Amino acid sequence: MLEPLYQKKKQGGKKFDTTDAANVALFLAAFVGLWQLIYVAEVWPRTLMPSPAMVAGSIAELIADASLIVGVGISLSRLLVGFTISVAIGGAVGLAMIKFSGFGKTMSSFAVGLLTFPSIAWVPFSILFFGFDAFGFGILFVVIMASVFSVMITTYSSIRNIPPIYIRAAKNMGARGTGLFRHVMIPAATPSLILGVRQAWSFAWHALIGAEMLITTLYGLGHVLSVGRDFNDISQIIATMITIFAIGIVFDRVIFLKLEEKVRARWGLDQHST
Repeated sequence: MLEPLYQKKKQGGKKFDTTDAANVALFLAAFVGLWQLIYVAEVWPRTLMPSPAMVAGSIAELIADASLIVGVGISLSRLLVGFTISVAIGGAVGLAMIKFSGFGKTMSSFAVGLLTFPSIAWVPFSILFFGFDAFGFGILFVVIMASVFSVMITTYSSIRNIPPIYIRAAKNMGARGTGLFRHVMIPAATPSLILGVRQAWSFAWHALIGAEMLITTLYGLGHVLSVGRDFNDISQIIATMITIFAIGIVFDRVIFLKLEEKVRARWGLDQHST
């Protein structure tokens, strides 16, 4: 009795995944078709609007000379280091804001104010502090400053907004101290934390590309994009933008979305888990 039901659920999950992939493929096909139609109709001059085939050729050329592969590797390594530091610092400060309420109220307003800064505004400070270093410390600084305040506010808000009934119920059952924090507060705040970290990652990704375009290190996707701009190569610019978009989609769906689904299913928050 249980085995057929289990198999039925597995088949339902596969059907959903297949349908989702088919919808994405259909959307991409429609988008490319519309793009080709605009190119053929010459809505814009062809020097400003290359065809999909021309952009595909630019992607192939960038892969052949290793510019795209090296750029992706360098950019992702910078993103990983900078975002990891942001999560560590933002999470630690956010927990301190919870522990000390006065500090939390003051710091939350301060962090929101700094979060409104465009990431590009940190570039002059980065150049003054680190110069145009070959190791990219200035770029890491911009990435960290663009995302750390989002992690900080997310940590503070997610834990602070836990329904009080959860805390009272746990205390009535004997939960105290680190046990209360580990087994009740963190699980209750985790879905909001994941959403906030997901948002902070997008801030870090935006800041990284902008910083790589302005702080010359001769490496990274931002540099490839900048070279296309300098040589007025629209095909290379669009090819790099497609690469940036594809990386963003892959990270969001493969890492953050899957992690969110697992957490929601683990704590009974997913409507499809019942």
